[in-house]
Formats: sequence, C-alpha cells, structure tokens
Amino acid sequence: MIYELRVYYCVPGRLPNLLKRFDTITLKLWEKHGIKQAGFWTVLVGESNQALYYLLAWDSLADREKKWNGFAADPEWLAARAKTEEDGAIVAKVVNQFLQPTSFSSVK
Repeated sequence: MIYELRVYYCVPGRLPNLLKRFDTITLKLWEKHGIKQAGFWTVLVGESNQALYYLLAWDSLADREKKWNGFAADPEWLAARAKTEEDGAIVAKVVNQFLQPTSFSSVK
C-alpha cells in the first residue's frame, strides 16, 4: 500500500468552493473509479488556512495511474469541474507526494 499526499492551495477565499466540490461531486466520481480516500484536512492553525490536505490509498503506482487517469479523463468530471470554475479558478497550486509506510507505522 502506498499513500498519495495531495495539497491544494486555493485562490484566496475559494476554499469553501473546493470543499463543496469534493463533498458533492468529486467523491462520488472517485467511488465510480475505485479511488480510495484515507482522509481530508484543513488547517486549523498554521501557515495558511486556504489549503486542503488529503491522502489517497493505492495498491501500487500502477493502480494509481490506471484509476487516476480514468478519473481525470471522465467527461462527467471534466464538465463538473468546468461548471464549478465558471467564476474563476478555485485551486492556485497542487502539490503531491507518494508516501510509503515505515515498518513501525500504525498505518500500513
């Protein structure tokens, strides 16, 4: 199992739009494509409260490539994303990393 940590830095003031999109659109499409989320977080105290952090759980990098590419090309996702960005971009920057649990991690 590998985990993908993704951080979405929002355009100022647009975090509520991103949260709504995940809650009402994205998660349903992920389910359709077999994408498993392992948690979502916003910043309570820290450098920026305009960021969304989340983890995705993958069986392998090949599993990630197949499922993520299917999601990214899904016409339903492309249309929904365009509609949610009619008033402008929501996300200014995305950073992602692939994490591998250590032998002593409580998460495997």
